[in-house]
Amino acid sequence: MNVKFWQEWWKFFEKIIVPSVLATFRMVGATMVLGLFFGFILAVLLTLFSPQGLNPKKRVYRVLDFIVNTIRSFPILILIVAVSPLTRKVVGTTVGEKAVILPLSIAATSFIARALENTFKGVDPQLIEAAKSFGASDLQIIFRVIVKESVPGIISVATMSTIAYIAGSTIAGAVGGGGIGAIALNYGYQSFNDSVLYTSVFILFLMVQATQAIGNWIYKKSL
Repeated sequence: MNVKFWQEWWKFFEKIIVPSVLATFRMVGATMVLGLFFGFILAVLLTLFSPQGLNPKKRVYRVLDFIVNTIRSFPILILIVAVSPLTRKVVGTTVGEKAVILPLSIAATSFIARALENTFKGVDPQLIEAAKSFGASDLQIIFRVIVKESVPGIISVATMSTIAYIAGSTIAGAVGGGGIGAIALNYGYQSFNDSVLYTSVFILFLMVQATQAIGNWIYKKSL
């Protein structure tokens, strides 16, 4: 019985679980690249135009702030469903890992933008005033002072966001997103296959632990 069990487990692992893990890596990787890129840009704009920013523009800030807050108010599962018409137009389908990347990236962008904005606000105001006294432009202050001083915080945000959207990718499995979350749900929970379910859970545990360990290592190197 034990031999047969492990043979069956290995077939599931090789043919179903391994491809799903690779799909999760692709989904989370693409989500983080897009989320960090657009989230960083949005955070810079929020920092620049905030009432206490370098170039206060209340109306622009309110619009950007409203967009970020609106997107963040949606649970990931609801957001995936809500933007499905846009996903279909952009990707051509609402099923599969490619279809999930768009809504996850939208969610990640707002999440990262808000987290980075808070990180940027934590920079010592005296450093900013000193840069202004030397005639530095707004963009110079943003990139040479604020971003430079925020590097450890940016690394922490990237680590936290990656872990959050590993979880987000598993939620996406509930609506045909693929990845390890779909395997745990469809082949594990719904099929009453505990070996597949708990193997999937263990793999997710390892992914989160590895991400946190790498993030901690990079954070320490940046100090």
